[in-house]
Amino acid sequence: MVTTNVRWPSSLWAAVTPPGPDLPELIGTERADVIVIGAGFTGLSTALHLREAGVDVAVVEAAEPGWGASGRNNGQVIPTLSRPDPEDIIAKHGAAGERFVAMLRDSASALFDVVQKYKIEAEQEQAGWVQPVHSPGRIKIAERRVKQWSKFGAPVELLSRDQVSDMTGSNAWYGGFWNKTGGHVNPLALARGLAHAALGLGARIYARSPAISFERRNDKWIVKTEKGEISGRALVMATNAYSGEFSKSLVPEIATEVMPVLSWQMSTQPLSDNVRKTIIPGRQAMSDTHGELYFARYDARNRLITGGAVLGPGNKVERMKARVTERLQRLWPQIGDVSFDYVWNGYVGMTADFLPRIHRLGPNAYGWTGCNGRAVALTIPLGRELSRAVQGVPESELALPFTEPVTYMAHGLLRKIAPWMLLLYRRRDAQELLKGDNFELLKWAEHFLASRR
Repeated sequence: MVTTNVRWPSSLWAAVTPPGPDLPELIGTERADVIVIGAGFTGLSTALHLREAGVDVAVVEAAEPGWGASGRNNGQVIPTLSRPDPEDIIAKHGAAGERFVAMLRDSASALFDVVQKYKIEAEQEQAGWVQPVHSPGRIKIAERRVKQWSKFGAPVELLSRDQVSDMTGSNAWYGGFWNKTGGHVNPLALARGLAHAALGLGARIYARSPAISFERRNDKWIVKTEKGEISGRALVMATNAYSGEFSKSLVPEIATEVMPVLSWQMSTQPLSDNVRKTIIPGRQAMSDTHGELYFARYDARNRLITGGAVLGPGNKVERMKARVTERLQRLWPQIGDVSFDYVWNGYVGMTADFLPRIHRLGPNAYGWTGCNGRAVALTIPLGRELSRAVQGVPESELALPFTEPVTYMAHGLLRKIAPWMLLLYRRRDAQELLKGDNFELLKWAEHFLASRR
């Protein structure tokens, strides 16, 4: 039996965001021109762009809009991928990769444009996104990314160590780069705002209706739920890291080609004005080059929203609080005592090469997965492109680098093992620091490794 009860995570976003629209379940038999499965950023953006073109569309959602990764993430709007750079993307996908790079370059602006167009109140701040580098050796990453993204017209800028110190309020980093179009949002407010906008244009959204299966029958796509079914000419699968969470048989070829890894988010209590002005004073979104990522941004109430990862048994929430408190006090000693009022988690869909996977599922049917921690900006224009695909726009004009699904062998076992890659990331991060000539950093790295044996 598939449950239709919706329990929201104990997140800051769930606590401060106005309720979403009151939506019906899918009961009985319905029809639409296009069926979208999943009411996260991708599905809602797809529906919104279809309605802008006058196409009849219905969204089938297992829980409520924004319940999954779209409403649980940090809300950083980052117009890049996490690892691959433009040349990597183009080398793999050719001309389609070039179009994808152009879409990615403009992805943050595309999001903020939609927010402005539909007057969505998402606590949006287009203050930029900065990526500091955590060791002298990794400044080459910043140099490479600035060079490559500049070639494609992105507003990126290489930053010296002093510039990063001024921008972040910390001397912990060695330089970096930033993109002025990035920023941050309340992601749940964005999801609910997109839902309201799509409904306002005439889309239908069915909530608390997990899709159990879909099939092609008589030139139509049929999507079945526990209480009903809906048929349509075209289909978009927009379930990403949650593709196998409600029905293992829904789309196994997508669910088993991505590793859903838990990412923990947490928010401090509001910082005082005096302290806030010394920590990321320009309010940029920030995520650095650690394998075990250091990231932070402010919300509209001056809470610092950050997070991390934790392994093993025990009280994970309290361990996360202790670990991240130590990190924040090391990065920003001026922060003083740290108190967290919300700690929550959600899945990030990871792929082996950190590239998203975009697929043709059949005639007029498409799906994707593999956000790799970059879904907020990416999914808004991706939804636009998927809407164009189901309207018959030629593949040569789409920013969609299609591939065939390649599943992980022994996916269930690997899913249990994947979080332990964190140990490897921690060791690599420490080894990078050991290459430097700073005695304090050497001592800290030695302590870091010893404390985790």
